[in-house]
Amino acid sequence: MKIKLIAVGHKMPQWVEQAFHTYAQRLPKDCQLELIEIAAAKRSKNQLANKWCEQEGELILKAIAASDWVVALDVNGASWTTEKLAKEIENWQGKGCNIALLVGGPDGLSQACLKRAQQSWSLSALTFPHPLARVVLAEAIYRAWSITVNHPYHRE
Repeated sequence: MKIKLIAVGHKMPQWVEQAFHTYAQRLPKDCQLELIEIAAAKRSKNQLANKWCEQEGELILKAIAASDWVVALDVNGASWTTEKLAKEIENWQGKGCNIALLVGGPDGLSQACLKRAQQSWSLSALTFPHPLARVVLAEAIYRAWSITVNHPYHRE
């Protein structure tokens, strides 16, 4: 199984790339974590936020394969514990398909992206900067995977 983190934004600080890749590289081949960066829409005074969100959403949808199981990261999504995420990873592995985790831009995910998602997950009721959210996601996935294989990382 491959977990694709499809996220709006690029040119992240080095610490973000380093932290993300640290956790992604720890995962085994049967649970790979891949980052797909989507360029943010160019913002101007003449357009509304929903227009930017729609433009980003179109690019996100192009990065999703028809067979992917899609999970939208959304403030209105379900709140999962680490143990719940571990169970979700086991469920996803049982589906035999790749997973696409969607992270929108500053204005969130488009309605089309939310409609395409089979699940909606909220990392927190707090708002995280997008660079930090990538790191939190990578660590959370690694920690949850460690539970599924009884790896000592979760108990450290």
